[in-house]
Amino acid sequence: MYQCSNFNGNLNISAEKIKQLRIKNNLSLSQLSTKLALMGIDIPKNSLHKLEKGKRILKDYELFGLAYVLHTPIEDLFDYFIDELKKDNVI
Repeated sequence: MYQCSNFNGNLNISAEKIKQLRIKNNLSLSQLSTKLALMGIDIPKNSLHKLEKGKRILKDYELFGLAYVLHTPIEDLFDYFIDELKKDNVI
């Protein structure tokens, strides 16, 4: 059986930030899916929804595509994770 690690119950660390940026850019899940598809990155609308809920693993090339389409540096998608590590004095 495949076991997967998680962070605070999420399968990715960028879920909330992706949703915030999508809304800030006035994109629906369908529109975001279409923009990613034009880059050759296939993430259907329902998979984006799971991604934003932290219920889906985010692949590295998908992370790049999302940062590009959402007009943000990749590092910005890690804000929450970095804040948590700082709060716990890990970094």
